Amino acid sequence: MQFAQRLKPLQTNVFADMDQAKAQARKLGRDLIDLSLGSSDLQAAPHVLDTIQASLHDPGTHGYLLFHGTRNFRASVAVWYERKFGIAIDPETEVLPLIGSQEGTAHLPLAVLNPGDFALLLDPGYPSHAGGVYLASGQIYPMPLREENGFLPVFAEIPSPVLAQSRLMVLSYPHNPTTARASLSFFEEAVAFCQAHNLVLAHDFPYADLVFEAEAPPSVLQADRDKQTSIEFFTLSKSYNMGGFRVGYAVGNRELIRALRQVKASVDFNQYLGILNGAAAALEGPQEGVAETVATFQRRRDAFVEALQGMGWAVPRPEATMYVWAKLPEAWAHNSTGFCVDLVQATGVAVSPGAGFGKHGEGYVRFALVHEPPVLQEAVARIAQFLQNP
Repeated sequence: MQFAQRLKPLQTNVFADMDQAKAQARKLGRDLIDLSLGSSDLQAAPHVLDTIQASLHDPGTHGYLLFHGTRNFRASVAVWYERKFGIAIDPETEVLPLIGSQEGTAHLPLAVLNPGDFALLLDPGYPSHAGGVYLASGQIYPMPLREENGFLPVFAEIPSPVLAQSRLMVLSYPHNPTTARASLSFFEEAVAFCQAHNLVLAHDFPYADLVFEAEAPPSVLQADRDKQTSIEFFTLSKSYNMGGFRVGYAVGNRELIRALRQVKASVDFNQYLGILNGAAAALEGPQEGVAETVATFQRRRDAFVEALQGMGWAVPRPEATMYVWAKLPEAWAHNSTGFCVDLVQATGVAVSPGAGFGKHGEGYVRFALVHEPPVLQEAVARIAQFLQNP
């Protein structure tokens, strides 16, 4: 049986690879502490769950849900954006509900790339960004993220021949996996660059709220208030602990929203209306739960970083996201995947190899803070023992 060539680059995936390693560790009888996947262990707010539960008893919510049936949710998105960022959004033309933001970032290349066109992606970066480009038969130019540059890309390094064939740039700050933040002036530079080179600018923005001592991160639309070139993706998975409900949205340039809607219409409808009702309640209702979520991850960050530093692993204290991005000890500096596989098999502690996020992620690992401090401290104790006796 023959398969499409576009599947070849998709044969490996950091999450799938670690899932296999975790399964092997379970077979060996290891007690698993999984820090490899950024899936929040926290619960959605009660008023969100109550709204979804009430919807279950309404037979009017049980059918297929097309675009016009999502208007209440889109209106909630528009109100949320204007309240949070001071950006006026037209819910009819500038909002598109998504089955998680990953659906949008993976499908956008189908709307804007022709075969052979380049997309400019962050390296390291989130794997679905690359997957969508491959499925669209595009080419990827990885923009290296280096510690000395604050894990921000340097646009001047992009070769002119690549720019001439480029149609899309994808950014994502606060950044997964490096936890880096970007200023409004950086986004203004990015918008100007993309406009000068006729590029679509996509900003994946799942960690808009997960910021600790630092100031709130900007929306790319604050740098592109006329929405000339930009589209932004948000998910309720992180701020509102609704990962399993698979609800997100795109906002921005109306032509990009229309094009992405055309792709979506050929692939799926929307998720269950009751979920969108719950998502609207999350956006419109009390926001104390968001603050509690941020405080929870801040406590976890502090406990985990202090434990790692206490055992001699010098890691920075991230200002945002739900991760710690750590440079590996010298013995493992060129084999992050080997480190992660050996670690989970020996100790049951699962983490993500930096190489799984791109070439420039090699030499690092990503820890997801998805357990309470005592469990995180136990994970560090096991890691310390592993490093002493690899």
